[in-house]
Amino acid sequence: MNDRTMRHLLFTALVLMATGALYLHLRVHPFLVPDKANPGQTLFVGSFVAASLFALLDLVVVSLLFTRRRTAVYGYVLNGMLVIFGTVLMTHFSIAKLSVDHSQPLYLLLFKSTLPDIALAWADFLVAAALYHLWQREPAATQTLNSRP
Repeated sequence: MNDRTMRHLLFTALVLMATGALYLHLRVHPFLVPDKANPGQTLFVGSFVAASLFALLDLVVVSLLFTRRRTAVYGYVLNGMLVIFGTVLMTHFSIAKLSVDHSQPLYLLLFKSTLPDIALAWADFLVAAALYHLWQREPAATQTLNSRP
C-alpha cells in the first residue's frame, strides 16, 4: 500500500470519527429541546452548544486542513487542542455527575462515565497524528490529498 492510499484511508477514518463524534454530541447534548411547560414550543439550551460546536469544528475545519500538506500542521495542532479540551471537559462532566451518586460499584461508575467518549477522541488524535506524519514524508512538490506520488 502506497502513501497516497494510506493517506486516503486515514483521512476517511478521521472524517468518520469526527462525524460520529458530532452525532454523539447532538444526541447527548441537544441544544434545542421541547418545552415541557409549553407543548409545541422549543427551548434553546446554550450551554450544550459548545460540545456540538467543537465536534463540528473537528469535522469541518480539521478535515479541510488535512487535505493539503502545507495546512496539515494546522489541522494537527487544532485537532490536538480539541482533544485536550474535550478530555478536560468530559472528565469534569463525569466527575461532577458521578460524584453525586458515589455508592455505585466501580464497574458501573466506569460504564456511566465519559471514558469511551474520551477514548474515541484520543483515537481521532492518533489517526490525525499518523496522517500528519504521512504528509511530512511527502515531497513538498505534491500539495493536495489527491495528487499522485
